[in-house]
Amino acid sequence: MIKLRLFILIPLIFIFYAGAQAAILLDRVVAVVNQEVITWSDLYKAMEFEASDKMKELKDEEKRKIFKENEGVFLEGLIDMKLQLQVARQSGIEATPEDVNNAINDIKKKYSLDEPALIESLKKEGITFDEYKKKIGEQIILNRVVSQQVRSKIVVSGADVEKHMAENKDILTDTEAYRIRQIFFKKPAGGTDRKTIEEKADTVLQQLRAGEDFSSLAKKYSEDPSSKTGGDLGFVKKRFMAKEFIDAISKMKVGDVSQPFWTDRGLHIIKIEEKSDTQSEAQLKEGIRNKLLEKQFSEKYKNWLRGLRENAYIEIRL
Repeated sequence: MIKLRLFILIPLIFIFYAGAQAAILLDRVVAVVNQEVITWSDLYKAMEFEASDKMKELKDEEKRKIFKENEGVFLEGLIDMKLQLQVARQSGIEATPEDVNNAINDIKKKYSLDEPALIESLKKEGITFDEYKKKIGEQIILNRVVSQQVRSKIVVSGADVEKHMAENKDILTDTEAYRIRQIFFKKPAGGTDRKTIEEKADTVLQQLRAGEDFSSLAKKYSEDPSSKTGGDLGFVKKRFMAKEFIDAISKMKVGDVSQPFWTDRGLHIIKIEEKSDTQSEAQLKEGIRNKLLEKQFSEKYKNWLRGLRENAYIEIRL
């Protein structure tokens, strides 16, 4: 099932929604943010929407435990979102019905869905089409207010780029990089037999050889955070790779899938999606500029959120 998640500005916590038990509980306020409230049902609906397929496969007891451990953290994310939406309203930032429809059309195109299929997928995730459109609208507003309040105020000059290059001269010669996907199995604890993990990896490898999609299998089996993006690790420079990765890659070409191999972390199966040998000076500078922009954005965004919280009335009632 396609997971159509939207909260890209909030850390994604994979939490269980105890639907059967939730039905018998009364709704209540779990947080007050200035003049607005976040209810218990708001929190649980958001958590249900973000729950991963892996989480839903766990036993009820395990799910409830993970839910309880992450409830407060997820509420903090909703508080941050509420504060940002309040700033957006004060600034006159909104999302029109046309904006929402355009975004939904892009999503349908990306996942090759027509509207009935999209609605059915949402239904399986416990969300109505109207609720989904509301979430889309909120995400558009969040992106716009963050762009106005934070991103638009960040400047990286040519001098900043030159300074970074001068302080990191190795980047001028070290450009060999690989875009890698991986399916990862954690190293067994204690005296657990590694053979069980190897057999599990071999089963996945057989599915790959039978033509199944690497990304889909990574989402289903990988025990690495990258599983959410189909095992995509992005471009990784060769000099930053573990020896075991370098050894595996040396025998591969673009499109190849490796045999399972061990590192001190666990067992890996990797696929080379792309290889980048060289970059022009312009490409190198643009990459550095983007890296510096994102670094500044991360710092300024955190500071901006901290300022919103310091000037807000927030009461948590969990």
